[in-house]
Amino acid sequence: MGIGTNQREILQHFKLEGGIADVTNHGSGHINHTFLVTTDGEKRYILQRINTDIFHDTDGLMENIVNVTSYLRERIIQAGGNPERETMTVIPTKDGKYYYTDMDGSNWRVYLLIEHIISLDQAQSTEEFYASGLAFGRFQAQLADYPAKTLHETIPDFHNTPKRYQAFEQAVAEDVCHRAESVAQEIAFIRARKEEISVLTDLLQKGELPLRITHNDTKLNNILLDADTHEAVCIVDLDTIMPGLCAYDFGDAIRFGANTATEDETDLDKVSLSMELYQAYAKGYMEGCGGRLTEKEVETLPLGAKTITLEQGIRFLTDYLQGDTYYHTEREGQNLDRCRTQLALVADMERKWEQMQL
Repeated sequence: MGIGTNQREILQHFKLEGGIADVTNHGSGHINHTFLVTTDGEKRYILQRINTDIFHDTDGLMENIVNVTSYLRERIIQAGGNPERETMTVIPTKDGKYYYTDMDGSNWRVYLLIEHIISLDQAQSTEEFYASGLAFGRFQAQLADYPAKTLHETIPDFHNTPKRYQAFEQAVAEDVCHRAESVAQEIAFIRARKEEISVLTDLLQKGELPLRITHNDTKLNNILLDADTHEAVCIVDLDTIMPGLCAYDFGDAIRFGANTATEDETDLDKVSLSMELYQAYAKGYMEGCGGRLTEKEVETLPLGAKTITLEQGIRFLTDYLQGDTYYHTEREGQNLDRCRTQLALVADMERKWEQMQL
């Protein structure tokens, strides 16, 4: 979709300060189409077309974001902070809604732009990864008293590892692309860990782990950093904020940020868990949480890292077996390489299991 009168017409439906001076493409996200809106007033805005292929329930999605950010605003004000900088600000439409549906049926939303910030795709130092852990820990602490069960599941069973395993076994059985025989080693690796897959979800069902509000995409680039100090300012991309386990949020940050190799590395000798980065993130996360986690939650954080890494390997292999229909690939066998990287990281976590305990 090009930039032009359509975006300008859509923006007329939102409560913006000032007239629209310019609309340009913005960011590098792969899910929602994003634009930067410059006005002749003092504030700039972010316009997004919501990807309804992934997020089917726009009402539930926006209700989650509005309710959580409203709650965070109150907490930030109580702490003497700046809510327009420290949490996302959803701009309502002129008829009081939080998204607008155009004539094509596309759903659009607007956020206030947070100025003078940067984001990083990967930590360049242990200090930056520590800061990432601190930010997500504080986010967890800020929302510790929010009733998690009131949130909608924007992607049902997103981190239901047992269901991911069931889908994997079905893909193996159907073998629609006749690839199962060539990945027998990977299949065996996953099956050997079948009993571990449901440990966290079983603890939740037994009431031994509390249901928390989880971000579910705890990559470093979802933290906005002050352009001068590089201190964390705001957690963004709340589309996947849902009820869940804090072990998964902790684990996904480790899976992505403490791996010494890229996600599709073909040389598995390069894949390992950086204990220096792991310990830096864990230190920041625990400090940020400020004692709000239960003893059992702290105990299961390392298992969260292993489980989410295994889950992601399962998902990559499932997609490979089904013909690469879910994840975008740029070359033949990329999903298989992604799977092998995850499984190699799981194996290294097992070798370093005692070191990982908190």
